[in-house]
Amino acid sequence: MCEVFISADPQSYESRTRSVRLHGVVTSIRLENLFWQVLEEIAERDGMGVVQLIEKLYDELVAARGGVGNFASFLRVSALRYEAMLAQGRIPADTAVPIRSLDARAVLHALPPGWARAAPRVTV
Repeated sequence: MCEVFISADPQSYESRTRSVRLHGVVTSIRLENLFWQVLEEIAERDGMGVVQLIEKLYDELVAARGGVGNFASFLRVSALRYEAMLAQGRIPADTAVPIRSLDARAVLHALPPGWARAAPRVTV
């Protein structure tokens, strides 16, 4: 079992720090190279650079949640979710298909437990 994981290229798990400007504020984000590669693929699918994708994710996270906790962890989870959804066929493997063109409800339908926030409870 371990060979599946330990055979990874050591460069894939080396960290790299990038400086990005989010609404005029320069911040540094440190991620492993493999996460940067996945984020670059996601960005390219929608005709963006990775910094543009990061800005968009940041803005949408703030709009949806009112704030950002550990943004680097959010980016790692986003990359992992993307890869898992590719593997499950929820997102087409054809990278020419933009993420923005997908029906988010269909992609997110019946996710495994713990993969999405719970729907708000309605009390009557």
